[in-house]
Amino acid sequence: MVKFSRFLAQAALTGVAIAIVIALFFPQVLDRESGTATLQVTDPADAPAAVDPAPASYADGVALAAPAVVNIMASRSVDDPARQQFQEFFGQPTPPHEREQASLGSGVIMTDRGHILTNHHVIEEAEAIAVVLANGDAHPAEIIGIDPDTDLAVLRVHAPDLPVATIGHSSDLRVGDVVLAIGNPFGVGQAVTQGIVSATGRNRLGINTFEDFIQTDAAINPGNSGGALINAHGDLIGINTAIFSRSGGSHGIGFAIPVDLARDVMTEILEQGYVARGWLGIEVQAMNRELADSFGMDAARGVLVAGVLRQGPAQEAGLEPGDVITHLAGKRVDSPREALNVIARTKPGERLEVEFQREGEARTLEATVAQRPI
Repeated sequence: MVKFSRFLAQAALTGVAIAIVIALFFPQVLDRESGTATLQVTDPADAPAAVDPAPASYADGVALAAPAVVNIMASRSVDDPARQQFQEFFGQPTPPHEREQASLGSGVIMTDRGHILTNHHVIEEAEAIAVVLANGDAHPAEIIGIDPDTDLAVLRVHAPDLPVATIGHSSDLRVGDVVLAIGNPFGVGQAVTQGIVSATGRNRLGINTFEDFIQTDAAINPGNSGGALINAHGDLIGINTAIFSRSGGSHGIGFAIPVDLARDVMTEILEQGYVARGWLGIEVQAMNRELADSFGMDAARGVLVAGVLRQGPAQEAGLEPGDVITHLAGKRVDSPREALNVIARTKPGERLEVEFQREGEARTLEATVAQRPI
């Protein structure tokens, strides 16, 4: 019994000695996952320079931008359903009765000649439009042009010494940048809300035909439509357009049209009265796993050409139904909306490179883009 106890003690001591040797000279044996659990800690000497601290107030930026933001009141005559029901119930042949329906929105003065950018839905079907300046002066406005595909409209008022917005560059925006929304929420008068850029390039929302929205958590409410989204310096970087809401109020998800896009639309409307967009005469649909398998593709990428207009630009270039477009102008496209946007942004008359697959073979052609029918 004593010999057996001595044997166990010797074995235990030997095990401890072996463990010490392994821990000292072969630590990787004990920690096989040390490589995946390593923390990356920044050396204080390599830390980036501190960013500029946020200002205590954005009043200077607001003071620069706010005078160029206007309230818009649009009115139109509509049939009175209550009067119509009364006539139907009593069978009295009274003359039709109309009532005036008013809508409220906002706009931004873009030129010293009185051109104002707003949303198309703010003035849609309006019979009379009044613009109220930040100083309280009211002026009648005329519609210069509209672009329902981007939900933009250009108005004009005739008034002296109009304040004009300072236009920034929406292409420079980064997620996290501070932005402020200026408009006329609920018709209470001009108001300012503050937030950040939550995302850029938002699309597939089903709001407009062509979508490239700035998403922000700055509160945007009914009446803000057509108003200004500005940066902290007061530069216009977007036109407030829509909110995502189940109740009709702001839930911190608002969308604005980037000023780069809005400015291009306004310029074309002023120069030619409409926006000229590219068109190929094709119908496309999204790819899925089943379609990709049927075409012998290893992944569901690109868009399927479901139809080609006879004698249209695409047919003349050689595209056929069943082709799978993977790239346009060198840019990968994975949805019908992406393909539509690339084609529409190509000027009529320009050549557009199309990369596609036909029967498993990669091909390339160039199509001359025509003008999209208005």
